Amino acid sequence: MNMKEHILAALREQFERWEKLLSSLEDDEINAPHFDLDWSIKDVMAHLWAWQQISIARLGSGVRGREPEYPQWILTIGEDWEEDSDRVNALTYEMNHTKPWTEVYQNWRTGFLQFLALGNKISERNLLDGDWYPWLKGYSLAAILISSYDHHQEHLEKLLAWLEKHPI
Repeated sequence: MNMKEHILAALREQFERWEKLLSSLEDDEINAPHFDLDWSIKDVMAHLWAWQQISIARLGSGVRGREPEYPQWILTIGEDWEEDSDRVNALTYEMNHTKPWTEVYQNWRTGFLQFLALGNKISERNLLDGDWYPWLKGYSLAAILISSYDHHQEHLEKLLAWLEKHPI
């Protein structure tokens, strides 16, 4: 298995873990505040989806061979949005908190599958080369994939720890 296949396999496994866990939860568990800032599982999934949109823009740019076209909502923060994750997270919460769970879940699920599909379209060489895309400032697209895995893992671990203390 080459590095690209390894990274994408790990992301698929991450997706399956989330799918299994989310399908085991009731609506009231998904919508109740459990985490920092009184976020619910639904809010966490909207948060993951928001950052996923940014990663999709980057991978899509890799496929098309041009600079990323970020979602319009992120650009409302200003040019320094990458330096202020707290503002991005606050805006994400504000935009998604009142959306129904089915919409938030479907957005996340569709986005994750799109993310995987884009990763498959990029050659391993281009995926791993940190100099291939100048707008990534020395990072590779593989780092984007791995960061998404790590971000999902971070929130999965928090959720599992919470569930261990508060069994269903």
